[in-house]
Amino acid sequence: MYLLEELSQKYKRISIVGMAKNAGKTTALNYLIEEAMDEGLTLGITSTGRDGEGTDVVTGTDKPRVFLDTDTIVSVPTQLYDMADAGLEILRMTEYGSSLGQIMICRVADAGYVQVAGPVINANQMEMCEEMLALGADLVLIDGAIDRKSIAAPESSDAIILSTGAVLSRKMNKVVEETVHTVNLYRLPILDDGEARKEIEGLAENDQIIVIRDGKAVLLDITTGLGAGKLLDNEIDDKTTHVFVPGAFTQSVVADINPKKLKNVTFVLKDPTKIFIGATQWGKLCKRGLCIKVLENIQVAAITVNPTAPAGYKFDHEELVNAMQEAIPDVPVIDVMLA
Repeated sequence: MYLLEELSQKYKRISIVGMAKNAGKTTALNYLIEEAMDEGLTLGITSTGRDGEGTDVVTGTDKPRVFLDTDTIVSVPTQLYDMADAGLEILRMTEYGSSLGQIMICRVADAGYVQVAGPVINANQMEMCEEMLALGADLVLIDGAIDRKSIAAPESSDAIILSTGAVLSRKMNKVVEETVHTVNLYRLPILDDGEARKEIEGLAENDQIIVIRDGKAVLLDITTGLGAGKLLDNEIDDKTTHVFVPGAFTQSVVADINPKKLKNVTFVLKDPTKIFIGATQWGKLCKRGLCIKVLENIQVAAITVNPTAPAGYKFDHEELVNAMQEAIPDVPVIDVMLA
């Protein structure tokens, strides 16, 4: 069974997330599109940025173009419609705007190259994915802009495909380490149902830090944990069990918290995309007793690897795949250039 056929039986919306620019995200998208052609699956294709152009508009370097088969459903802004080599039938003009014009949902009438772009707001992406599924797509692939980590968030899709590769480091073990770290973050444990979760969910929309003390929730008059370590240290006492942080979670959030207090408190985040801590520092914090749970975690459906970096160095294809698969044995790892 091909990867895409297997994934389409589990999920309806999959985001393709790159760990860095040039990690092979567009190549992974093209690989999945080719699989869909072979398997007779009808895809919906959209993007949180712009994809399919022959030259990167930021770096000026060559990019893989996106070739779509007949009957593929795709989101295209008005300014890119006439630039498509494919024949496109406009199914609907949406209410979603973009810097490239109003977003249209189209069906590919004649196969060819298409530049893809879609809504940048996650809620709009969800609505459009549902429309694509209703129009006959078996599976929707969302190409994530590299500067938007939020595309991996659970509300954006059912699962993600993570694209990683040599661009992260000249050392293969470092590439594997950073990828494992990201996967581990995405798989953080979910906060159990109970009074703490009920209290947090009831107040989370306030976008303020919530402290659960002696079974009761207290809203702090701050909306971010950044630089708030001393304040949190003062708020945490022997009866404190949970601290909900609504925004970004960095080292500074816990830097000034007494290590003894840190060991007795569970920090709660909406989802793992809120964490901005590297692998090395994360390991140190965990040794200090840091415990984090999330309201929702992220399903990693597959990992694609790109063994070649734009700087000119590259790894052995098979060695990279094997090293990554050994480190993350329960997730399919694919070198899309050789598969």
